[in-house]
Amino acid sequence: MVARAYTVAFQGIEARMVEVQCAVTAGLPAFAIVGLPDKAVSEARDRVRTALTAMAIALPSRRITVNLSPADLPKEGSHFDLPVALALLAALEILPEDVVRGTVALGELSLDGSLVPVAGALPAALAAAAEGRGLLCPAGSGAEAAWVGDAQVIAAESLGAVVRHYTGQAPLAPAEPGEVLSPPGQRDLRDVKGQERAKRALEIAAAGRHHLLMVGTPGSGKSMLAARLPGLLPPLSPVEALETSMIHSLAGLLDEGGISRQRPFREPHHTASMAAIIGGGRQAKPGEVSLAHNGVLFMDEFPEFPRTVLETLRQPIESGEVMVARANAHVKYPCRFMLVAAANPCKCGYLSDAARACARVPQCGEDYMGRISGPLLDRFDLRVEVPPVAYRDLDLPGAAEGSAEVAARVAAARALQEARFADHPGLRTNAEAEGDLLKEIAPLAPEAQALLTRMAEGFRLSARGYHRVIRVARTIADLEGAARLEKAHLAEAVSFRLANQAAA
Repeated sequence: MVARAYTVAFQGIEARMVEVQCAVTAGLPAFAIVGLPDKAVSEARDRVRTALTAMAIALPSRRITVNLSPADLPKEGSHFDLPVALALLAALEILPEDVVRGTVALGELSLDGSLVPVAGALPAALAAAAEGRGLLCPAGSGAEAAWVGDAQVIAAESLGAVVRHYTGQAPLAPAEPGEVLSPPGQRDLRDVKGQERAKRALEIAAAGRHHLLMVGTPGSGKSMLAARLPGLLPPLSPVEALETSMIHSLAGLLDEGGISRQRPFREPHHTASMAAIIGGGRQAKPGEVSLAHNGVLFMDEFPEFPRTVLETLRQPIESGEVMVARANAHVKYPCRFMLVAAANPCKCGYLSDAARACARVPQCGEDYMGRISGPLLDRFDLRVEVPPVAYRDLDLPGAAEGSAEVAARVAAARALQEARFADHPGLRTNAEAEGDLLKEIAPLAPEAQALLTRMAEGFRLSARGYHRVIRVARTIADLEGAARLEKAHLAEAVSFRLANQAAA
């Protein structure tokens, strides 16, 4: 008899169904796994054999063959341990074969039979629900998988608990969805002294998901401002939380017993490789741009990143997705993120301070900011200079407005956009509107249109820059609750666009 169990193989965020077939036949004693397994899958036979021995289950002196179908799909990861063990137990008639056949399983086995949490439980639960099956996973992965309400999720501590569950000796209750709550005491915008223009730029960026570039001397507060951005953003909606958590599940980042509604904030070091930022490696894993999906990607010391890494950001910024192409796989990941970049104005950092600047001013500033190409710089909706804060200003009382007040305005603007794009699937913020839709949602007052035309001609804005100014103005109007774009909205949007124009 050939017993069958089911599991998944991951290709990007897609979980493809894999049938695990097990046959116990006459012949020399052996345990073989076939079907294009990698090293971790091939080692499953030793973990399964030892775990069964720990449960006092002896394997027969016969030939055991496990086939992973389809055989041409690469099988990677230790999560194949549990489905291989289930198929073997069904072939030995220890577990009912029909019950095993109706379950998608994944989990790594310890030598004592306990189950170790694995990455990818959430996409696996979605695949199981699509097939009309339940999901069996380790207890540590149950809280995230249970968010898929269409599939019954059973989370077990050990293989022995699985056997007792399926034989009716000690049934397990379905897993409950878990949520990781944000720690109290987030950093507050009130801690930042001065920098009112930069704070305004943060508010606009948070309200419309606009990309932001901050340029200023060392110690002026660029990183401090960026660290306060998560406190301004609204929590993830249920759909966004599911999208983001699927990527984090594949990357093994959901290790706190559930999913989080807080928007991701990723801040890679400037020495990070292209594979770390965009995605890739031997298994085409998601990179920082995908891990920041529906959140913020903060790149400090922006010109210090390798030029090749910076240029690869251009296509993901525009399309909201990235294709990781390898010889054996073409994997697509979503990456709709808000890019916040910080940079010094020159190599020494003191271009605007005559007393501290180096002897190469102003050429050093042009050379340093020249590391950011024109096409990439053109993709920033907001550019703001962050001047140094005077010592006497550090002792002044905090600002009247903190993160809570600004976050309330951001939430109201996001609610307007949610209603605006309710009939446009895939669109959520003003930064994503284009073409005729942008004209429809951003009607310009005559004086605003005249101002924009003069600015576009005078400063030779690109077509992309022209439309980005309109999107920013739409967000500024949303923050004020205005239906039409007035001259003041356009003027403020253009002022942020033209900052650092000389460096561009």
